Amino acid sequence: MQREIGRGGMATVYLASDRKHDRPVAVKILRPELAESLGAERFLREIHTAARLQHPHILALHDSGEAPSSDSAADWNASTLLYYVMPFVEGQSLRDRLARDGPLPLDDALRIAHEVAEALAYAHAQGIVHRDIKPENILLAAPTADIGVAHALVADFGIAQATSSAGNNTLTAAGLAVGTPAYMAPEQAEANQAVDGRADIHKR
Repeated sequence: MQREIGRGGMATVYLASDRKHDRPVAVKILRPELAESLGAERFLREIHTAARLQHPHILALHDSGEAPSSDSAADWNASTLLYYVMPFVEGQSLRDRLARDGPLPLDDALRIAHEVAEALAYAHAQGIVHRDIKPENILLAAPTADIGVAHALVADFGIAQATSSAGNNTLTAAGLAVGTPAYMAPEQAEANQAVDGRADIHKR
């Protein structure tokens, strides 16, 4: 791990180096207390499902797994850290851009909205609900020679799918509504078990 590059209510993201492939990656580590609520096996199975999403406007998953949270082998089953690995995106989040520049020009706003809508439509067709669409989870990759404008990528599908599927009973029983309260649809805020793709396009 090189440094922390992001932190949210559910996890912390670190910049790391993939030594095998000689590339920078982002490693997201789930909060241990949420991992205990979900259960490792169910969480990882759903992460693998999310990893199969292949779309130009969805941030890919490279890998996922679990690691002991201490050096003691005896602690392995009692306390593990669940994580997944994704590409490190050179650029900024939509939140960063809004904070720096204020409201987007109309052309940029329409293009980003279109790219995000394409990503969500694809995910919903696969039966996957994001459950945490917000400016922090929309990444704007830096322009390249092939793409002269910032390319929108929807991030954090892995945990969202795991909690929406695995948490039907355990999260509701624990009183946890997964997501960011300011962006939740009413049914999601109530920990409703029947949340579908409409929650991703809810507007307050």
